[in-house]
Amino acid sequence: MTVDMTTTIPAGANQTTKSTSKTAVDYQSFLKLLIAEMKNQDPTKPMDSTAYVAQLATFSQVEQSVQSNTKLDQIMQSSALSQADAIIGRSITSADGKTTGIVASVTLAGSGLIAVLQDGTQVAVGAGVSIKPAS
Repeated sequence: MTVDMTTTIPAGANQTTKSTSKTAVDYQSFLKLLIAEMKNQDPTKPMDSTAYVAQLATFSQVEQSVQSNTKLDQIMQSSALSQADAIIGRSITSADGKTTGIVASVTLAGSGLIAVLQDGTQVAVGAGVSIKPAS
């Protein structure tokens, strides 16, 4: 692929919207730097094509890893919601044994599941929590 100084960037290619994520902003910054590097390289010593391809491949791997992590987060949230359904109506005891009650609803927080008991008390579902069929 030959790139010369007359090559133009398509309209809107370097614009970001307010809804873009930090990853998308970094991707746009990478593209801007790459274009600046190509425009300002010494014409007598052009960039080695293998180095250029290696840069693109490395960035592609990073972008794919970020996308995979996003998908894994979505899968984990879906799994947590499936587990939440299974504890509604059951008896739960907190890890310290001080709070006991019947689970009325479950909310998904950043730290995990939170069981809301019939009296409104909230219990974080985690290690040491006991869940039994309601008696």
